Amino acid sequence: MAYFPDNSKETASKRFAHEIHSNKPLLAALQATGYSRPRKILSPKQLQIIYSFLGEP
Repeated sequence: MAYFPDNSKETASKRFAHEIHSNKPLLAALQATGYSRPRKILSPKQLQIIYSFLGEP
């Protein structure tokens, strides 16, 4: 919701997942920390990686 505040929770979640999976360097960095697609909860390290690629919301 932080990156897509004007969308519903479901739409924001889908758009955020698309953002991650369409950015291959971001996805690779997240996968190196144990990230996998069905995961809904991100670790603090994974959030830091996302912020470094996408900026803070």
